[in-house]
Amino acid sequence: MSGALALPGGRWVLPGNRADLLDDVHPQEPPEVSVVVPHYRQQAQLDLVLTGLAHQTHPRSRLQVLVVDDGSPVRPAVHPAAAGLDVRVLAQDDRGFRAAAARNLGAAAADGEVLCFLDADTVPEPGYVARASRLPALAPDALVTGRRRHADLTGWTPAGLLRWFGDGPGPTELEEPSWLAALSAGLAHADDGSYRAVISAVMTCSRELFTEVGGFDETFTSYGGEDWELAHRMWTAGAVLAHERSAVAWHDGPDWAGRPDDRATAVAQKAAETRAVARRVPVARAGPAWFPWPEVVLRAPGSDPAAAVRVALASGLDVGVWTEVDLGWSDVRVHTGEVPQVVLERARVVVDGVPPTPLHAAVELVRPGTVGALRWPGGQVRATRALRRARRHAPALGLGEDAALGALFGVTDTAPSGARG
Repeated sequence: MSGALALPGGRWVLPGNRADLLDDVHPQEPPEVSVVVPHYRQQAQLDLVLTGLAHQTHPRSRLQVLVVDDGSPVRPAVHPAAAGLDVRVLAQDDRGFRAAAARNLGAAAADGEVLCFLDADTVPEPGYVARASRLPALAPDALVTGRRRHADLTGWTPAGLLRWFGDGPGPTELEEPSWLAALSAGLAHADDGSYRAVISAVMTCSRELFTEVGGFDETFTSYGGEDWELAHRMWTAGAVLAHERSAVAWHDGPDWAGRPDDRATAVAQKAAETRAVARRVPVARAGPAWFPWPEVVLRAPGSDPAAAVRVALASGLDVGVWTEVDLGWSDVRVHTGEVPQVVLERARVVVDGVPPTPLHAAVELVRPGTVGALRWPGGQVRATRALRRARRHAPALGLGEDAALGALFGVTDTAPSGARG
């Protein structure tokens, strides 16, 4: 695996998840950033967020803000403290909790090359945008999560906020969620479960990456989960997950676990979120339940598809098999024809050709940051994220797809112990 590879325009393609290779690198000029803020009946909190955005160290001339109202009875207003800031207010009908659709609406109207997502109750410190946007401006594959801290901002005004950011007295600080801090700190060694560290309240990425994966899944129509699902799809698309601890935004109120809601209702909401994510994210599942988007996709060879199916189904993996001809196999995991794009977008691993036995050993060798592809006579196993990142950048790098994959993730031609082709 090599170091960072240069793209035109001062941008870079990173190997593995090596965001650290650009730790001391800055864009030649500040990027054009569009901040997307979903809103619903939060005018006082929105006033603070817009005030914070109006006083960023990032050049105001290269900053756009899109407030997207999710059907509030009264359309949100732009506070005078944000005068001079480029703010557009968009709106969608009130058809339930549609934060995912609101963020997509804002992103579709954005002009910036970098998309910065903030919530309407999460106030950015003055250096937030500059710090959160640095890496996506340099590496289009970067998906950056900032640091979400918590404070009681009840009764706070824009004037009080500016005094605080000017070294005046601050609000009562609340406990920072330990689960999120631990996950964020581990992003330097991200794996297939690291999507849980990405929260849309403090999330920044290139518009290029966001557009390629299709944005948020708008079928999420209740609280929670849409950011994790998007982060997983970005990961399988080859995203580099990174935590920018110095990019701090303050959430008004405690983390979910500390909110004084009815606990029975809260537990039911969390259970619904867990089910919604598990239906769409293969690595979030537990137990033998089957879903149409498997973790492992096997494209069986035309020479002996039945043998390939037998090996795949005996592997114990969450696998789906696609064959060129109808084998008449009465198993929901076996399909005929091309693999649908929606399946490939979510799969962690793609197997082509005659699978080795044991298949699970080959799959486990294809780990992010360790090896991108494993090849043997008659077939190969590739990490989806390695394949898609290589495919995306190979032309600009002047490399073939296989060469780009090897340079960014590494390739081995040694089959796992006991494998046969």
